[in-house]
Amino acid sequence: MALDAVVGEIKAKGEKEAAAIKAEGKAEADRILAEAGEQVAAIKTSAEEDAARQSAQIVNREIAAGNLAVKRQILNAEKALLDEVHAATVKAISDLPEDFHKKAVRELCKAAAKELGEGVFYCNERDKAAVEHAISDLKTLAGFSLAGTKNISGGVIAESKDGQLQLDYSYGSYLTEVWETGLRDASEKLFG
Repeated sequence: MALDAVVGEIKAKGEKEAAAIKAEGKAEADRILAEAGEQVAAIKTSAEEDAARQSAQIVNREIAAGNLAVKRQILNAEKALLDEVHAATVKAISDLPEDFHKKAVRELCKAAAKELGEGVFYCNERDKAAVEHAISDLKTLAGFSLAGTKNISGGVIAESKDGQLQLDYSYGSYLTEVWETGLRDASEKLFG
């Protein structure tokens, strides 16, 4: 029986050691699983934050692109309106009474003569008679002649006798100057 007691004691000791090893293994497995769970949670949190950041960037890009497209459409509409105003202004000037054009051409010829002394004038077909009349009527224009017509809305283009200097006193030139200097003010008033 003593052998049975020794075997029982060894068996009990083995079971005790086995239970301790199992408990130790379970504790190690629990620790490994807990670490893995923490890593998974950290990876998940990082992935969620990254996805949220990327999503916010995409939304911001799309909003910016939408705002830019709207601004572009507004600017195109404003430009179209300003182009209409410019065309209407050119037409309104062209439609002014003949007296206006005769007086304007006469004054522009005198201004060019002061600058150049002598030379040639160019004008549009409508103002041809007014330029010829001013040349024959004014002594200050004695050194000038009408060289021909050009496709301008009105006024004159004067050229020095040697062809080295040209003065653009056409309506288009004046309108461009006024348009460029007044465009900002007009845009602010129209579209403010």
